[in-house]
Amino acid sequence: MKGKILVRRMLRSPQFMIGFFIVFGIVIVSVFARQLAPMDENMNHIVARFTPPQGIDAYKTGGYVLGSDELGRDILSRVLIGSQISLRIAFIGTVCVTVVGTLLGVFAGYFGGVVDDIVMRATEVTMAIPSMTLGIVIMAIFGPSISNLILVMIITSWKNFAKISRNQVMIMRNREFVQASRALGGSGWHIIMTQIMPNVTTPLLIQLSGTFGGIILTEAGLSYLYLGVQLPNPSWGNMIAGGRTYLAAYPWMVIVPGVALMITVLGFNFLGDGLRDVLDPKQTR
Repeated sequence: MKGKILVRRMLRSPQFMIGFFIVFGIVIVSVFARQLAPMDENMNHIVARFTPPQGIDAYKTGGYVLGSDELGRDILSRVLIGSQISLRIAFIGTVCVTVVGTLLGVFAGYFGGVVDDIVMRATEVTMAIPSMTLGIVIMAIFGPSISNLILVMIITSWKNFAKISRNQVMIMRNREFVQASRALGGSGWHIIMTQIMPNVTTPLLIQLSGTFGGIILTEAGLSYLYLGVQLPNPSWGNMIAGGRTYLAAYPWMVIVPGVALMITVLGFNFLGDGLRDVLDPKQTR
């Protein structure tokens, strides 16, 4: 697809543009979260506990822009640093999930036979178990940690990439150019990497965007149960969990991280839907 046509489709897709700007803004904020945070996210100020939001003017005066929690910690600072932690986990998890799931699906689709049977049965077993339930079991067995959290992401999300890549490879493996490469003595790995993979990246790219948002939700859900990011490190999930006790009296403790989580997931979902429209080969212009 020519670059000009691709850019034109992006600009004409409201979903893509909304998702792009939301995701771009969140990524910039998370990268510079430490510089933007007005206070230390873990510093307690007991005398300032439950301070209500004081507005943007408080940013310059060292006040609580979005209020404070039960220990007097600045919620804005914790949300900013929490975005950095959540996006870092989601990025690493998404890369690992994409690589593992895609490779398994490609091998299953290209070689077929026993390899295909094993991979497909494994995907069916994984799909039969709710992701959150599986994540809770894994974290309960191995204990809460960042590495185990990423392991949960891989185990619960690889199946989508495996199924997509397998189906695409099964379509591509009998095409004329693949058969020609095979007739010329190309190895299976060479054919997969140079002939097949470039033609199956579009659906994987669309899936990747949706998976990123799903992984953020999974991390927040496990952190809400205190099985993900551990205190005192901030995560949107454990911030919501910590504020639920005070929801009626001090709602900002839940609303602020909840809105941040909602906007982030919506941004990646919009981006994924927009990519589906932009990369749709049925579009003529």
